[in-house]
Amino acid sequence: MPGPSHILTNVSGQRSGHAPSSALASSPLLVRLRAGERMNMEYRNIAIIAHVDHGKTTLVDGLLKQTLKLGHGEEIAERAMDSNDLEKERGITILAKNTAVEYKGIKINIVDTPGHADFGGEVERVLGMVDGALVLVDAAEGPMPQTRFVLRKAIELGLKIVVVINKIDRQDARIEEVVNLTFDLMAELGASDDQLDFPILYAVAREGKAYKDLESPQEDMHELFEMVLEYIPSPPVKVDEPFQMVVTNLDYSEYLGRIVLGRIQRGTVKKGEFVQLIHKDGTMTKSRIVQPFTHMGLRRIEADSVSAGDIVALAGIEDAQIGETVADLADPEALPIITVDEPTVSMTFQPNTSPFAGKEGKYVTSRHLNDRLKREVMTNVSLKVEELRPDEFKVSGRGELHLSILLETMRREGYEVQVGSPQVIIREIDGEKHEPVEHLVIDVPEHHSSAVIGILSSRKGQMVNMEPQGKRTRVEFKIPSRALFGFRTHFLSMTQGEGIMSHIFDGYAPWAGELKTRQNGSLVSMEDGTAFAYSIWKLQDRGNFFIDAGADVYVGMIVGENAREQDMNVNVCKNKKLTNVRSSGADDALTLIPPKRMSLEDALEYISDDELVELTPQSIRLRKKVLNPSMRK
Repeated sequence: MPGPSHILTNVSGQRSGHAPSSALASSPLLVRLRAGERMNMEYRNIAIIAHVDHGKTTLVDGLLKQTLKLGHGEEIAERAMDSNDLEKERGITILAKNTAVEYKGIKINIVDTPGHADFGGEVERVLGMVDGALVLVDAAEGPMPQTRFVLRKAIELGLKIVVVINKIDRQDARIEEVVNLTFDLMAELGASDDQLDFPILYAVAREGKAYKDLESPQEDMHELFEMVLEYIPSPPVKVDEPFQMVVTNLDYSEYLGRIVLGRIQRGTVKKGEFVQLIHKDGTMTKSRIVQPFTHMGLRRIEADSVSAGDIVALAGIEDAQIGETVADLADPEALPIITVDEPTVSMTFQPNTSPFAGKEGKYVTSRHLNDRLKREVMTNVSLKVEELRPDEFKVSGRGELHLSILLETMRREGYEVQVGSPQVIIREIDGEKHEPVEHLVIDVPEHHSSAVIGILSSRKGQMVNMEPQGKRTRVEFKIPSRALFGFRTHFLSMTQGEGIMSHIFDGYAPWAGELKTRQNGSLVSMEDGTAFAYSIWKLQDRGNFFIDAGADVYVGMIVGENAREQDMNVNVCKNKKLTNVRSSGADDALTLIPPKRMSLEDALEYISDDELVELTPQSIRLRKKVLNPSMRK
């Protein structure tokens, strides 16, 4: 099984035990780290949190490049922390990851976190490891829904907060107003007086600049480092007490097996030492530390011992699960178990049962699917899996994106799976049915605002704020989560690609009633075979197609979207009858409208309750649950 690139993994993609670069190896701090001279070591542990695309990973790039100037490190690629293939392709952070830098002899552990609301479980999990947070806010957009979520978590944990106003070079930047909005948000979320007295930095992370005073801009980030040392407290270092560490995440090495990751709360542990693993049910397992690791730059460094205050990795503890405690052998004491917010959206996962099953994938049975989901739950704490039948699983997560990233990962690993439409998780509160609602923020050109507001109102949305911003309008809604299924594509079409929307879970509210989010039926194949251009050309006026001429189809496969509300069975495998009669223009080339290409997210948004998405390593197809047209009537 390949090792997942989760938090605290070797971000450069190299496995543990590789020698650091010569510049890094010469660092006095690193020599001390490897030798285990840690009694007087000073640390700062910080997380970088913000809404999506506000510049967290780019800021980490700047901090890493800054440390190169300070005498150690390696070549830093753009968005170096986004090491996962999906992260690089989509330009987003999915998994929280750790790096470390040295400044003035002090080791600063930095955790880069995701900005999408669907990956909020990653943020919740890692905030317990740090003592402070850099909260990035876009100088033009201001605080957004995920800013509210991560700030609330940081405030609840009592973290010291430094506000960084990023992208101050934008033409539409409104720096002073954004600072005031951030203060108002923190006050609204119940921040203490100490937290509200936050320092402010102004940054252009892309250019590696951050400074305290707008009137005296700097060319580097040394003022940010100074602010971290001055304002973020060092962790309590209780080296002489019994060892204690909560497992925050898991990694895997082909050479060392399972690796547990987390921050040491107290004590010291050495290579070869025995410890107790305290399980969630209170039982204990004796384990031996095969190899402790610490971090510097983008590398994981072998150490003889590791001590309180540092964020470390320990190899040799095979049975560990996230949230369990690794403790001293003689005096084991459990730490509180990590808890995250409950999932809000679920889908059913099944092995592929279409006529094309097994043609492209490597893992095609329900046993393969069951094993893979069990493995995922071990590291993905905000995911829940329930077995409905031996060949059907209900998988619950934070949102469509959260589940679609899992599906895309499985597809690339060689799995064939079919999934149902996303469903919100309903709760009964005081005998009444409640559903999850979202706090939705849309930013649209002024001339599109009335149309967008009308659509959202028809989907049971309630407008809570509307604010003109030059030629654009920012509107905030409270809206049922299920009303947003399939809305993004429609929204982008309505605003001609100029609209920006973001949303985050905002609690549960009474059931809003029946809701119709899809207006069109499907075009469903009624024959097995190969699609002909002639058939598609004949049917083009009936709707939009999802397939090209020459594509293989089967009975019950969805080949397009009907222009009307009902489903329509169509025969795309019918070719033109050949005769010996010829007429002028009869054999002209057929002009086909290009098909609509469905991404995985598009497919999940499109399907209705009686439809499935079929995923294989090479294909994404849509199909009816019941393939036989006579049995669907």
